Parts: sequence; structure tokens; C-alpha cells
Amino acid sequence: MTCFTMDRWTDYGVGVTSKSMPKPPRDSASAPEPSSSAPSAAGASAAPAAVVEPVDLSGLVYGRIPIENVSPSVLGGRRPATALPGEDIRIAATVYREGHDALGVTAVLRDPQGREHQRTAMSLSAPGTDRYEGWVRPDAEGEWSFTVEGWGDLYETWRHAAEIKLGVGQDVELMMDEGVVVFERAASEAERPESQRRLLGEIAEQLKDRSIPASQRFARAADRSVLEIVAASPIRSLVTSSEPLPLRVERDAAGRGAWYEFFPRSEGAVRDETTGGFRSGTFRTAAERLPAVADMGFDVLYMPPIHPIGHAHRKGPNNTLHAGPNDPGSPWAIGSEDGGHDAIHPDLGTFEDFDDFVARARELGLEVALDLALQASPDHPWVQQHPEWFTTRADGTIAYAENPPKKYQDIYPINFDNDPEGLCREVLRIVQLWISHGVRIFRVDNPHTKPLWFWEWLLDRVRKIDDGVVFLAEAFTRPAMMQGLAKAGFQQSYSYFTWRNAKWELEEYLEEVTRETAAQYRPNFFVNTPDILTSYFVEGGRPAFKIRAAIAATASPLWGMYAGYELYENVQRPGAEESIDSEKFEYRPRDFKDAEVRGDSLAPYVRRLNQLRHEHPALGDLQNLTLHPTDDDAILCFSKTKTVQGPDGEHEDTLIVVANTDPHSVRTANIELDLEALRLAPQDRADDGTFAADELLTGESWSWGDRVWVRLDPFYEPVHIVSVRRRR
Repeated sequence: MTCFTMDRWTDYGVGVTSKSMPKPPRDSASAPEPSSSAPSAAGASAAPAAVVEPVDLSGLVYGRIPIENVSPSVLGGRRPATALPGEDIRIAATVYREGHDALGVTAVLRDPQGREHQRTAMSLSAPGTDRYEGWVRPDAEGEWSFTVEGWGDLYETWRHAAEIKLGVGQDVELMMDEGVVVFERAASEAERPESQRRLLGEIAEQLKDRSIPASQRFARAADRSVLEIVAASPIRSLVTSSEPLPLRVERDAAGRGAWYEFFPRSEGAVRDETTGGFRSGTFRTAAERLPAVADMGFDVLYMPPIHPIGHAHRKGPNNTLHAGPNDPGSPWAIGSEDGGHDAIHPDLGTFEDFDDFVARARELGLEVALDLALQASPDHPWVQQHPEWFTTRADGTIAYAENPPKKYQDIYPINFDNDPEGLCREVLRIVQLWISHGVRIFRVDNPHTKPLWFWEWLLDRVRKIDDGVVFLAEAFTRPAMMQGLAKAGFQQSYSYFTWRNAKWELEEYLEEVTRETAAQYRPNFFVNTPDILTSYFVEGGRPAFKIRAAIAATASPLWGMYAGYELYENVQRPGAEESIDSEKFEYRPRDFKDAEVRGDSLAPYVRRLNQLRHEHPALGDLQNLTLHPTDDDAILCFSKTKTVQGPDGEHEDTLIVVANTDPHSVRTANIELDLEALRLAPQDRADDGTFAADELLTGESWSWGDRVWVRLDPFYEPVHIVSVRRRR
């Protein structure tokens, strides 16, 4: 329900006030007992007195000011919405009231100790909608909460009515008297600074002075100094508060970061001249690649499963059904005689080697993310020890994984229905093991094939052990399930961004993830994966790689790429939306250094993108994105703005991204910039209304206004990343 407290309210004006809810005339205790007395003197029977029932106002849905549909709200507040330290979070609610009196709406943010941290005014998102929005910013990790307050605005109600009535000469002195009531009330509020109370009291006395023309008295009561005071500290009545909603603020890695994926077995793999096959790379050789990954500006190094790989039904190159003696198999076919999820593939090294790898990554500013794939090869110890953890078919065989028409004969999926407690204990044990070895980020393979209750239990349980552990859902599935996983506790997820390539698709999707689902879904904009190579790259060639990287790195605080992207790998396996000679099934050593020396690598461009992400806080928020219309069906434009506290005080960090989504053609467009979204101060604009725009990729500078013409060549620079220059 909505809870509320009463202060004062007005009835068609400010002169009628009350301090509490109206009470029934009498309560039941004072009601007369039914009479059994003799007939009256008139000879008629006396009618029994009516029993006055008490008016019970408890348990009502509506408070004095109706407040509805407060967001962000996840499952009605049963699960918390999520945020990051320093992230601007949009609070919204539908708030309205009876009559014509002015209404005010406020968002109130409380810290984990329940103390008020921030109070911010909310404004109408669109006229006539009764939908209000405002922004709050938590500054530390923990379990926060927020409420929305609706209240009668006594000053604005009076000012509006007085302005109209003075204009037609109606009830002039009565309106002055009602203004006196408002200002005297404000002057008596103990929480106001003494200077405000004194000023407001003086205005009340001036309103009483009928020797001064009413127009002058009103002008004094509505001048800039008063408006500034009541904007910062409104004169409120009928204050009504929504029920508090939870907001979990997690560490940066939960919602900000650039991810890089590689297979450690390929890093340092060398061909064995004797066998003709490859000898696997190790954690020690893979560690040699870490400085280059860090140099590109990535924050997270993600590795596919590092566990022993099964032999039964092992897949060969390009997902063939028969592997040769030197084929390594898919890392996701976990388990062999060497162990399962709690073991390391012997080719990669030992736990000591792994610990050294994690430590080296940490030295370079990289955090290691590990794959958590809850499935097993037919050779996994679980198959013999716990056959009840799998699905048995009618013929007695264990069902292998299928995603028709795809078949994964080398993988047995887990069945949680036969022994849920046993599986819960085992998975928690495995996660704790890897946490003990320095892993605090898990990329979870196909979580949508496991029940949500399990993830809710596991993630909540892990959070009690270490509240900094992050889980990424690798779930390319239906929206309800992807959002359900987030509600259950996954901090981030793969997304549909991979398949949103056209301008209209991107606009639609960016609007969805930054506004509609932001409370419960953090998208990680991976541009490619070992499983996914879209036709956009195949047909678009090298410009496509630039375009997608730039949009991903600027539109979302989370983005990622799989090794080989910087080398423009874009040859599909016939009949499949994935790379030919996929690294999932074979070793894929690459000479990244030589490619960059030859100028045949996207690495410098990626390095610059990640540098801009670290330099510009506006790129670290999800909900601050504004789309700007363009007149070309391939030119996408959006901006991000954030208020930043610097050594010289607050300033606005604003970036404008303009991307040609057509990798084949030069495109031109006129852009209509929403200057309000750019938060331009008067000093930021020249006399002609333009502002300085600095292109961060090329170093060029321009003067831009509310209408801008651009030309973008996909073979030169298909994307502008523009910083709005502020003048202080």
C-alpha cells in the first residue's frame, strides 16, 4: 500500500487548513445503546438510535496523494533493482491528485543505514501524462532504498491563483491574505535556515501592507529570490510517501567493464613437427599475452572452460563428429579421467600455474573471468557417481544436449529435478573453490537451460560469502527469460546487440535497454563470440568491425570482444553463423603483434575506444543515453551526459556519437540535436548559439549548433565521437 503523513492541506485555496485526517463525529464507544424504553408520550414507538461505525482508514491502497507504478521496481520490490557507485539512476512514478492545486513530486534516496542521502525534484516526463522522472546517485556499495513523495505545493498553488485573479481584479486582497498564510507558514518551519525564515517573514508582512499596490506586493512575493528558495525547499502540504523499494549497489565490475575473451590453449600453441598437430599452450604461455590485452585497455580477461575435456563423442574441426588423435575437443565438453569442474586440464598446467596467471593479470589491471558451464561430457566423474543428475531417455541412455538443429553429442545437460539439494551443494562447492583461487567473475554458459530458482538460490548464497562476485549470463534466448535471469541475481547478460545492425534496430534496442529494462537487465555488448559471426561482418568487411566496436564501446558501460576480432576474421563456416575453423574445436594461434606492426590490426582503434571509456565518466552509465533524430536511414546519433565532480567543481561530461551503420557507402545526414540533453550552460555557447565540438578520434574541432550536417565515410572514419567543450 501507499503510506502517508498529513501536514496541512487546502480546500480550493490556502486559507482552510487542518493538521490531521478528518475523524468520524463519534466513535463506537460514544454511540448510544439501543433503547428498550416505553413508548413516547405521543404514543409512538421510539426508533432505535443509529450506531455510528468508526471510519477505518488503514489498509487503503491510496494515500492522500496517489502514487503509482514506481520504478525501478523488480517483482514488486521482492527483488532489488541494481545500480553502481556513482551511477545516475532514473526514478519514475505516476503521481496525481484531485482538483487543480499544484503538485510536487520528490525522489528520496536512503543509504544502507536508512539515512537520507539525496532528495531530488521530479518533473513531468511529458505534459499530461502524470508520469514524473528524477535522478538519484548512490555513492557506495550496499543495500540502499528509495521512495517517491507526492505533496501539495502551497506556494505554487497560491502564486498561480493570485496571478490570474490579480489580472482580472478578482478577490485581490483575499489573495494577498492567503499569501500571508503561506509565507507565515514557511517562515515558521524550523528546518529552514534562519536567513530564509527572516526573508519569508518579511514578505508576509509586506503582503499585509495595503498601502503598497497589490501588483507590487505580488511581484515581491514572486521574484527570483523567492522562486529559488521554494524550488530548493518547497512549501509542502499533504506529504505522501510510497513504500520503500530496494536498490542494490554493486561494485563497478558488475556493470562497467571491457571484456576480452581468449582460449589459453591457443596462446602459445606450437605445431608439433612429429605429429603434424599442435602442442597446447599453457597458463604460462597465455600469461605472455596479458600485457597486450591490458594495453588495449580491457578490464576483464575471460577464458572458456579450463577443465579436462572428455573423449567420448569428441568433436573435430568445424564441429565434425569424429575427432582425430590430435584434436583437442570442445572445452565445454567438461570432464574426463583427469577430473571435472574442480580440475584443470593437464595441458594447461597446475593450480599453482593458474594462481600465477591470475596474479599476473591482477598486476596488469585485469580481472580474470572464468566460464561456469553446468554440463558434463560422458566421461565426467558425475556420470558414474551421480547418474540421477542427468536425464535418462526411454531407452535407458542419457540425453545429450540439443538445440535443434544443433546437436552436442559430447555434452550431457544437467537435470535439477531429481536431486536438487545434491546439485546445489556441488555447484556451490565448485564456485567456492574457484573463488578461493582469485576468480570473482563468472561467465555462465546457457543459464536459461537451468531453473531460475536454482540461480536465485546460488547467487544469493554466493553473495553472502562474497558480495563482490559477478555473474554474466550467456543467454541468447527469449526476453522474458533473459530478464528473469537478471531478476534472479545475474548482474549482466549477453544481449541482442549482436543482431541489431540497422539504424532503426539499434535505435529501438538502445531505447529498450536504457529505459525500459534498465532496472533489471544490464546488457554486455559483445561484438562477437566463438559461436557467433553475423553476416554483417562477412558482407561489411573491415568498416563493419570499426562501426560495431565504436557503437558497443560507447552505447553500453559493458562491452566485449573475442580474440581475432582485431584481425578482422570474417569467414563463416558454410551453413552456420560462426567462424570457419572455430577455435571451439581446434587450436588457433595468431600473430597479433606482427599484424599490428603491419598496420593490419584494429587493436589501435580498440585501444583508443577503451581509453575514451576510462577518460569520460558519461560512458560509464547506462540510463543517460539520448537518441537524436537524423534524416538518413543509416546515420545513428546518440549522446551521453553526466555531471562530474572535478578539482574545480562540478562540470558536465558530454559525448555525442554519430555512426554510419552502412559499411558499404558514404552517408550524409542532418542531425537535430536536443540541446537540453547536452546540458549546455550559457557560457558554453558562442554569440551565434553554437558550441565547440571536439572530435576525439581524429583531433578535429568544429562549431556545432542545434542542427548539424555530417559526412561519414566507412573506409575512412565511419564514426564520430565528439566531446562538448565546456567553458568555465
